[in-house]
Amino acid sequence: MLSEKMARALNEQLNAELYSSYLYFAMAAYCRDLGLNGCARWMEAQALEELSHAVKFYDFISERGGRVLLSSIEAPPSRWDSPLAMFEAVTKHENKVTGLIHQLVDLAIAERDHATNNFLQWFVSEQVEEEAGVAEIVQRMRLTGEAQGALFMLDRELGQRVFTLPPGTTLVAPAAK
Repeated sequence: MLSEKMARALNEQLNAELYSSYLYFAMAAYCRDLGLNGCARWMEAQALEELSHAVKFYDFISERGGRVLLSSIEAPPSRWDSPLAMFEAVTKHENKVTGLIHQLVDLAIAERDHATNNFLQWFVSEQVEEEAGVAEIVQRMRLTGEAQGALFMLDRELGQRVFTLPPGTTLVAPAAK
Protein backbone atom coordinates (compact mmCIF):
# COMPACT_ATOMS: atom_id res chain seq x y z
CA MET A 1 0.00 0.00 0.00
CA LEU A 2 1.30 3.44 -0.93
CA SER A 3 1.50 6.17 1.66
CA GLU A 4 -0.52 9.26 0.87
CA LYS A 5 2.68 11.23 0.34
CA MET A 6 4.13 8.64 -2.04
CA ALA A 7 0.87 8.33 -3.99
CA ARG A 8 0.73 12.12 -4.41
CA ALA A 9 4.33 12.23 -5.65
CA LEU A 10 3.79 9.34 -8.09
CA ASN A 11 0.67 11.03 -9.43
CA GLU A 12 2.67 14.21 -9.98
CA GLN A 13 5.21 12.19 -11.96
CA LEU A 14 2.49 10.48 -13.98
CA ASN A 15 1.24 13.92 -14.98
CA ALA A 16 4.80 15.09 -15.71
CA GLU A 17 5.20 12.12 -18.08
CA LEU A 18 1.96 13.08 -19.83
CA TYR A 19 3.30 16.62 -20.23
CA SER A 20 6.50 15.17 -21.69
CA SER A 21 4.47 13.29 -24.26
CA TYR A 22 2.53 16.44 -25.07
CA LEU A 23 5.76 18.45 -25.39
CA TYR A 24 7.31 15.95 -27.80
CA PHE A 25 4.18 15.90 -29.95
CA ALA A 26 4.42 19.72 -30.12
CA MET A 27 8.06 19.39 -31.16
CA ALA A 28 7.08 16.83 -33.81
CA ALA A 29 4.52 19.27 -35.24
CA TYR A 30 7.18 22.02 -35.32
CA CYS A 31 9.53 19.69 -37.21
CA ARG A 32 6.82 18.78 -39.72
CA ASP A 33 6.22 22.50 -40.31
CA LEU A 34 9.94 22.84 -41.15
CA GLY A 35 9.88 19.83 -43.47
CA LEU A 36 12.12 17.84 -41.12
CA ASN A 37 10.04 14.69 -41.19
CA GLY A 38 12.82 12.52 -39.77
CA CYS A 39 13.12 14.76 -36.71
CA ALA A 40 9.32 14.71 -36.48
CA ARG A 41 9.32 10.92 -36.51
CA TRP A 42 11.99 10.87 -33.78
CA MET A 43 9.87 13.22 -31.66
CA GLU A 44 6.70 11.19 -32.28
CA ALA A 45 8.51 8.05 -31.11
CA GLN A 46 9.71 10.00 -28.06
CA ALA A 47 6.15 11.16 -27.36
CA LEU A 48 4.88 7.58 -27.46
CA GLU A 49 7.72 6.47 -25.19
CA GLU A 50 6.79 9.13 -22.64
CA LEU A 51 3.15 8.06 -22.87
CA SER A 52 4.24 4.49 -22.08
CA HIS A 53 6.10 5.86 -19.04
CA ALA A 54 2.90 7.54 -17.87
CA VAL A 55 1.07 4.23 -18.24
CA LYS A 56 3.74 2.51 -16.11
CA PHE A 57 3.10 5.03 -13.33
CA TYR A 58 -0.67 4.70 -13.78
CA ASP A 59 -0.51 0.92 -13.48
CA PHE A 60 1.88 1.00 -10.53
CA ILE A 61 -0.23 3.45 -8.54
CA SER A 62 -3.31 1.31 -9.14
CA GLU A 63 -1.53 -1.96 -8.32
CA ARG A 64 -0.28 -0.53 -5.02
CA GLY A 65 -3.74 0.58 -3.91
CA GLY A 66 -3.30 4.24 -4.71
CA ARG A 67 -5.78 6.46 -6.45
CA VAL A 68 -4.76 7.80 -9.86
CA LEU A 69 -5.35 11.55 -10.06
CA LEU A 70 -4.90 13.30 -13.38
CA SER A 71 -4.38 17.04 -13.49
CA SER A 72 -4.44 19.70 -16.18
CA ILE A 73 -1.60 19.54 -18.66
CA GLU A 74 -0.02 22.88 -19.47
CA ALA A 75 0.24 23.76 -23.16
CA PRO A 76 3.82 23.25 -24.35
CA PRO A 77 5.67 25.73 -26.55
CA SER A 78 4.94 25.36 -30.26
CA ARG A 79 8.01 27.03 -31.79
CA TRP A 80 11.74 27.11 -31.23
CA ASP A 81 14.44 29.29 -32.76
CA SER A 82 15.94 26.36 -34.64
CA PRO A 83 16.04 22.57 -34.68
CA LEU A 84 19.18 22.79 -32.53
CA ALA A 85 17.40 25.02 -30.00
CA MET A 86 14.56 22.50 -29.92
CA PHE A 87 16.92 19.59 -29.15
CA GLU A 88 18.68 21.73 -26.54
CA ALA A 89 15.23 22.21 -24.98
CA VAL A 90 14.87 18.41 -25.00
CA THR A 91 18.16 18.16 -23.09
CA LYS A 92 16.95 20.65 -20.50
CA HIS A 93 13.61 18.86 -20.19
CA GLU A 94 15.18 15.41 -19.77
CA ASN A 95 17.55 16.80 -17.12
CA LYS A 96 14.49 18.11 -15.26
CA VAL A 97 12.76 14.71 -15.51
CA THR A 98 15.89 13.01 -14.19
CA GLY A 99 15.78 15.32 -11.18
CA LEU A 100 12.12 14.47 -10.60
CA ILE A 101 12.87 10.73 -10.74
CA HIS A 102 15.76 11.16 -8.29
CA GLN A 103 13.45 13.03 -5.90
CA LEU A 104 10.98 10.13 -6.09
CA VAL A 105 13.76 7.65 -5.30
CA ASP A 106 14.81 9.78 -2.34
CA LEU A 107 11.22 9.84 -1.09
CA ALA A 108 10.82 6.07 -1.53
CA ILE A 109 14.01 5.51 0.48
CA ALA A 110 12.90 7.95 3.19
CA GLU A 111 9.52 6.20 3.37
CA ARG A 112 11.20 2.78 3.39
CA ASP A 113 8.99 1.90 0.41
CA HIS A 114 11.15 -0.80 -1.15
CA ALA A 115 8.63 -1.76 -3.83
CA THR A 116 8.41 1.80 -5.13
CA ASN A 117 12.18 2.19 -4.97
CA ASN A 118 12.54 -1.00 -7.00
CA PHE A 119 9.95 0.23 -9.53
CA LEU A 120 11.76 3.56 -9.91
CA GLN A 121 15.13 1.98 -10.67
CA TRP A 122 13.93 1.23 -14.21
CA PHE A 123 13.32 4.96 -14.68
CA VAL A 124 16.73 5.85 -13.23
CA SER A 125 18.36 3.69 -15.92
CA GLU A 126 15.98 4.97 -18.59
CA GLN A 127 16.94 8.58 -17.86
CA VAL A 128 20.63 7.77 -18.34
CA GLU A 129 19.74 6.50 -21.83
CA GLU A 130 17.47 9.49 -22.54
CA GLU A 131 20.12 12.03 -21.62
CA ALA A 132 22.89 10.26 -23.53
CA GLY A 133 20.77 9.86 -26.66
CA VAL A 134 19.74 13.49 -26.88
CA ALA A 135 23.26 14.70 -25.98
CA GLU A 136 24.56 12.85 -29.04
CA ILE A 137 21.93 14.47 -31.27
CA VAL A 138 22.74 17.95 -29.91
CA GLN A 139 26.45 17.38 -30.47
CA ARG A 140 25.85 16.24 -34.04
CA MET A 141 23.51 19.18 -34.75
CA ARG A 142 26.15 21.58 -33.47
CA LEU A 143 28.67 19.96 -35.82
CA THR A 144 26.35 20.54 -38.79
CA GLY A 145 26.44 24.28 -38.13
CA GLU A 146 24.91 26.05 -41.10
CA ALA A 147 25.42 23.09 -43.46
CA GLN A 148 21.87 22.37 -44.60
CA GLY A 149 22.94 19.17 -46.36
CA ALA A 150 24.32 17.79 -43.10
CA LEU A 151 21.08 18.68 -41.31
CA PHE A 152 19.06 16.83 -43.92
CA MET A 153 21.33 13.78 -43.61
CA LEU A 154 20.86 13.83 -39.83
CA ASP A 155 17.12 14.28 -40.34
CA ARG A 156 17.02 11.18 -42.55
CA GLU A 157 18.93 9.20 -39.90
CA LEU A 158 16.66 10.34 -37.06
CA GLY A 159 13.67 9.26 -39.15
CA GLN A 160 14.76 5.64 -38.76
CA ARG A 161 13.70 5.59 -35.11
CA VAL A 162 10.84 3.26 -34.34
CA PHE A 163 9.10 3.14 -30.98
CA THR A 164 8.64 -0.25 -29.37
CA LEU A 165 7.05 -0.78 -26.00
CA PRO A 166 9.49 -1.74 -23.26
CA PRO A 167 9.15 -5.40 -22.20
CA GLY A 168 6.27 -5.95 -19.82
CA THR A 169 4.58 -2.66 -20.76
CA THR A 170 1.15 -2.29 -22.30
CA LEU A 171 -0.83 0.77 -23.25
CA VAL A 172 -4.04 -0.72 -21.90
CA ALA A 173 -4.97 -1.75 -18.42
CA PRO A 174 -4.73 -5.48 -17.64
CA ALA A 175 -7.95 -7.45 -17.87
CA ALA A 176 -10.08 -7.55 -14.71
CA LYS A 177 -9.52 -10.60 -12.56
